[in-house]
Amino acid sequence: MKKILITLAAVLLTVGAEANTGKVGFIDMQKAIQATKEGQKAKKELETEFNKRKETLKKKEGDLRKMAEDLEKKSMVLSEEVKAQKQREFQESMGEFQKTVQKNQQEIQEREQKLTEPILDKMKKVIATIASKEGYTMILLKKEDNVLWATADADLTDRVVKEYSK
Repeated sequence: MKKILITLAAVLLTVGAEANTGKVGFIDMQKAIQATKEGQKAKKELETEFNKRKETLKKKEGDLRKMAEDLEKKSMVLSEEVKAQKQREFQESMGEFQKTVQKNQQEIQEREQKLTEPILDKMKKVIATIASKEGYTMILLKKEDNVLWATADADLTDRVVKEYSK
């Protein structure tokens, strides 16, 4: 019984030691995408589209403000019926504006995904190549603060961008 326990402990220690020898790295995908020519082009295209839509939405927002101000100014002299009608019109316009804002946000996100998808596909291949060549057992995706601490050589972002750009 004692020999079995010692053998089992030795096997577990060996397996644990082998698991700890794995090489782990991480990549800041957002930074990597923005560092590529294709990523910069996609960003510029998205910003142009966003700015166009932003101007249109600013105009609509200004119209809504004016409508609210007019309603407030005239509310004392309007009959209850007319006042209620104007308030309904304002609420409908506000609802349409909010739907337009949501629709624009969704369309921009879809456009961003469409533009970055080919970049991501190529980048994943580069990451897989680096991982297999250099013996990484795992490469993590860095998002905000999910990597609290790591050695400098664990950050593969610059190497991935360099290989991607070749």
